[in-house]
Amino acid sequence: MNKNTKVLALKYRPQTFDDLIGQDVVAETISNSIKANKVPNAYLFTGIRGIGKTTTARIVAKSLNCSKGIDNLCKEDFCENCDAISNSNHIDVLEMDAASKTGVDDVRDLIEFSRYGPTTAKYKIFIIDEVHMLSKQAFNALLKTLEEPPEYLKFIFATTEIKKIPITVVSRCQRFDLSRIKSLELFNFIKKIKDKESGNASDDALKLIVKISEGSVRDALSLLDRALLTLDRDKELDLPAAQKIFGYFDKSQLIGLFQLIFEAKEKEVLNIYRKIYNQGVEPKIFINDFLELLYYFKNIDSLSADGTNFSLNDEEFNKIKEISKNINNEILILFWQFTIKTLEELNIVSNQHLSMEMFLIRLIHLKDIKNISDISYESTLIDNKNTNQVFLSQKKEDDDLFDIKDKIEAIDQMKNIAQEKDIKITNNIKDEKQVNSINSFNDLLEICTLKKEIKLKYELEKNVNLVSFEDQRIEISFNEDLDKDFIKDLSLKLYEWTNNRWIITLSKTKGQPSRKEEELNSKKELIESVKNSSIYKETLKKFPDVELIDVSTLKDENKND
Repeated sequence: MNKNTKVLALKYRPQTFDDLIGQDVVAETISNSIKANKVPNAYLFTGIRGIGKTTTARIVAKSLNCSKGIDNLCKEDFCENCDAISNSNHIDVLEMDAASKTGVDDVRDLIEFSRYGPTTAKYKIFIIDEVHMLSKQAFNALLKTLEEPPEYLKFIFATTEIKKIPITVVSRCQRFDLSRIKSLELFNFIKKIKDKESGNASDDALKLIVKISEGSVRDALSLLDRALLTLDRDKELDLPAAQKIFGYFDKSQLIGLFQLIFEAKEKEVLNIYRKIYNQGVEPKIFINDFLELLYYFKNIDSLSADGTNFSLNDEEFNKIKEISKNINNEILILFWQFTIKTLEELNIVSNQHLSMEMFLIRLIHLKDIKNISDISYESTLIDNKNTNQVFLSQKKEDDDLFDIKDKIEAIDQMKNIAQEKDIKITNNIKDEKQVNSINSFNDLLEICTLKKEIKLKYELEKNVNLVSFEDQRIEISFNEDLDKDFIKDLSLKLYEWTNNRWIITLSKTKGQPSRKEEELNSKKELIESVKNSSIYKETLKKFPDVELIDVSTLKDENKND
């Protein structure tokens, strides 16, 4: 195949370590090991798509089998071995796609083939791409050969899912984590390719390609190839043209829309969004870009214009910095949360376009809230044993958010906490007698008994360790058996019983033993004290096989009576 007819990703595929970009440490380490004749039995390359895993594997194969040696590795005039490896038809270098050959029989054939030495090269090399796709049995069949292969045999694995590979396989390989290519480095690379191809593209268009590719060289070259083929040779690929080709819109439109939201100009906001939508931008892409912009508004003071992965130009950067001075950080965090919820909502609505317009209208009304703390925080499900804190802040009686009375909106700002469904608390409290005060943990248990909240009392006694109990504030730790609805149920009951909102804090501190643990410890101590008594020792002399299982005090017996 004529090299000039190849797509750019194949035409400019690196042939030596010097051609690789962004992987200098990996290239230097492998080169030094080959020069020192300390070649591992197996290499394992991992990283995202398009950063050079398979390419590096071929370069390693060339370095091991090049007729000229590693110091004079072929760059242009390839030797017979290097040429065959580059074209994937070398008899001693077998490339296998694990995605299509996943079974144990395929690996057994590979092992059987490995029994024979190389024909024309120094090493027989097996390159297995997407190795994580192999079955468990296939990995097991490979283990012994992988650990103690013949001297002439080398394995090279490539994967995008390192966690799916058994640790027993990873431990037998020399692992290299290939990193994403830095934005500036990738920009300079595709700019050189553009010049070699006599392409006509502006720097802003190339920066957009870098942003979309997310550090993948192959993605960047594929996008560049597509962009250069779309326009005529005499036309320049500028930013607007690139945005239209790739389905992206001008970031300044989004910044202007954001500013109009804070100016409460509903009509103008909807008009701008409709223009963006008519450009062919999908709602999910719009939402993700909106989230990215929220991040910049929140953290603009800690960023620099050249450190935003080419997402913003200087004008946009300065405009965001100016607007952010008049925006409360709490509002931005609240916007972030509502945007995340809208992203989830898009998966269940039939008309995503209408959902997006309602989302923007909600934000316009949301920004008018003067005190973010007026919004009640929902009690949320504890996902694991990490330290988490749940706040229930008091809501003013006269406030009505979005015309929905007494609705608790979930605002989850903590890690490892899964959101529950919204909790509706009505003002129609039952006609039961109100509890005047709950001043201690014992009071809480007694109230649970009085109100016949058996399940809640059970959780408090068995699965909760009290850390501290103060006025309308409880700090606890818990074990893994705690019911997922415990925090929600306790919060609602405390509000119902006392007509006050309580702050419930979940702490890493172990806290006091639970009531059940106290009972068990007391029982153990009682049994141990009886075992040390003279009566029990005398009993053991007469009955050596006797075993003390339980002890009941007279007080306990009276209770039973």
